[in-house]
Order: sequence, then structure tokens, then C-alpha cells
Amino acid sequence: MAEIKPFRALRPAPDRAGDVITLPYDTMNREEAVRMARSNPDSFLHVGRSEIDLPDVEDPYDHRVYEKARENLQDLIRRGVLVQDEEPMLYVYREIWNGSIQTGIVGCSSVEDYRNGVIRRHELTRRAKENDRIRHIMATRAHTGSVFLVYRENPALRAVLEDITSRQDPEVDVVSFGAVRHQVWPVREQNVICRIVELFREIPTLYIADGHHRCRASAIACEKFRIENPDWTGEEPFNYTLATFLPDRDLHCLDYNRVVRDFNGMSAVGFMKAVTDAGFRLERMGTEPYRPRKLHEFGVYFCGTWFRMTAEDRVIPPAEDVIGSLDVSILQNSLLAPVLGIRDPRSDDRIDFVGGIRGLEEVQRRAERDMKIGFALFPLPVQQLFRAADAGKTMPPKSTWFEPKLASGLFVHLL
Repeated sequence: MAEIKPFRALRPAPDRAGDVITLPYDTMNREEAVRMARSNPDSFLHVGRSEIDLPDVEDPYDHRVYEKARENLQDLIRRGVLVQDEEPMLYVYREIWNGSIQTGIVGCSSVEDYRNGVIRRHELTRRAKENDRIRHIMATRAHTGSVFLVYRENPALRAVLEDITSRQDPEVDVVSFGAVRHQVWPVREQNVICRIVELFREIPTLYIADGHHRCRASAIACEKFRIENPDWTGEEPFNYTLATFLPDRDLHCLDYNRVVRDFNGMSAVGFMKAVTDAGFRLERMGTEPYRPRKLHEFGVYFCGTWFRMTAEDRVIPPAEDVIGSLDVSILQNSLLAPVLGIRDPRSDDRIDFVGGIRGLEEVQRRAERDMKIGFALFPLPVQQLFRAADAGKTMPPKSTWFEPKLASGLFVHLL
């Protein structure tokens, strides 16, 4: 039984959302953040990537970075750029991008749901990133970024959302980064809020699509707040996490591709033979990027040519092997490790990853510029993510890339 809780969101003042919202903090490097926030004091990057305002501080984990984030958030509040709603609400949040529409709900999820497995994960978290988000939460006394949670399609819940969005205009309607249109409908009616809460109680499981580190950090920060507040009851804001809840039918998963630095001592011809010996069929496709059309099919680029690479049955584990049967696993276990010598893709600097939003042209460009081989993958079906999470398994790194990204700065949960 999943819990969703209304809250008093800190949001951009009317007509200010376009100045405030940005891409999530972890989708860019420092230089890109500096360029995006240049000449815009209202950009939420001054909170999410506050090191851009500390040119003399090189360490992104320096204590001054978190102090600056708190200072910048308070400045946005003081100047009236961000305003907190007077009453707890839920919010219908729609993103329109590249012909796709995803409509979800912004509210708070329970830390206890994360602890007891109602909210399920499919990725490991890294301690450094956990600590970064914990320190950010503790310094700002806020959740400044949303966890992205997915639930299986619920017709009754969809009907409620369609009713809300059809009978009134959105309060926020802006086009921002990547030509994404963001629309928000605050849900103020108590009977509608109660109906949504009741429907979520019928949902047995939620899945983290994006935000594993934020979710984990929120749970750890909750423990710290409970120590600070020994008389806590469980209703305090720090017992909940800012979340965006989206039905799986609306989820848009892109490919997450790989580029490799060299042929591991082989010639190009030797590499082709090794690929065939490893259990893959190669078919020359030409100079235009080849996008895989189904599972167990890959696009491969090297030496100016794209190939279709198809996994043979002998290297495809049975479907019961929920992790081994993933395309990212087949590629890693049957080719990248044994043929190209990349044993640990998390730490090997001979491999890099290219999100699907950058296109296969970026895969080709990287293979021609600083790498040698590009691999294009078929997008991961969301049901495979569910199967892995339900089995308590961890998917390989860089398995999923979801678009569009949730806007940062559109909602803040004050603790």
C-alpha cells in the first residue's frame, strides 16, 4: 500500500517559473551550469549547483558549497521569487516533449515506504553521492530535487487526473530546456486530494525510475532529523520525501549507449572475428547511424561504418535470469569483458556512456574523436525494470535513461 501526502510546496511566484526552473543538478557539469545560470540570478542552479557562485572553491563537496546553497535558497525566498503555498496540496504535473505526454502527481512519499520495500530500487548508490545529497538536505533544510517514482497504470487514477486537467487551465505553463513544456495544476479540493490518497493505497508497489541517491539520502537525513527532534511523531515533513509519481504507460525510456577507447590490442578485422566467435552476428549497414529495432540487437560503429550486431541464442540467458537476460548484461558479459577486457564498467576509464538524448550521432562522433567503437542499444522496456526491482536485483550501471527530465526548482519541500 503506497502513501502519497499533500504538502505546502515552495514554488516559483506567478510568471516566474520560466526564470527559475532548470535541468536537474546531476545532468550537467560545473562549466555547463555556469553557462546556463549566467546573467540569471533567479536560476535554481544557484541552489542545486551553488559551487557556480564560488569560483575560488574547486571541491564540489566543500562545506562552503552547502552553506552557499542554503544562502541562495533563502535569498530566492526573501526576494519573493519562490513562495510557499499556504495549504497542503497535491499537484498534477505534465511534461510535453517530442510528441510524448507524461502526466503525474507531485506530492510526498513516505520514508517508511522506502524502508519497507513499497518503494523498490534497481540501482546501487555510491557513498560519495549519498553524502553529497545528505549534506545538501541538512544545510538547506529542504528537498530541492524530486525522486521520480513509477507505478503500474491505474485507470481510476488516470480518470481523476484527466478530469483535473480538462476542466481548468494549468496554473503554470512554460517551455524550458530541451523544448520541454511544463504544466502544473494545483489540487486544492480536499475531496479530490482524499480520492487520490485513497487510490494510492490500492497501489502495492512504487519503483524508482530516477533519484536513487536522493531517495536514500532522504531516508538517512530523516534519521538525523529524528535525533535532533526526539519527540518526533512521524508526521513531521522530514519523514517524507519530495516525489513525482508517474504511471508506467507514460514513461519514456531512451537508449543508454556505450563507447570504448580501443580494440584491446586487436586490429579492426581481428575485432570483427572476435565478435563473431563470442556469439554475435555482424551485418554491415553503411555510414548512417543504425538504431536497433528490437531486444538483443545492437548497433556497432567503428572505422567509419555502422553494423547491425545480433546476439545468438547461445549467449542469451533464459528470461528467468532477470539481470543476465538484459541487453546491457549480454553486451557486458559476452563482449565487453571477454573480448575488450572491460571487467568493471563502473571504474574502467576505457569505457564511457552516451545518453540517448544525445543521439546516435554523438556515439559516432565520440568513436571518431576520442574513442574507437560505439555501441547503440535498444531502450530498456519498463517491465524489465519492474522485474529486476521485484526480484530485489541490481541492474548494471547506466541501464536506463528517461526523458524528459523533471524540472528542478518547480517544487521544493521545506523540512
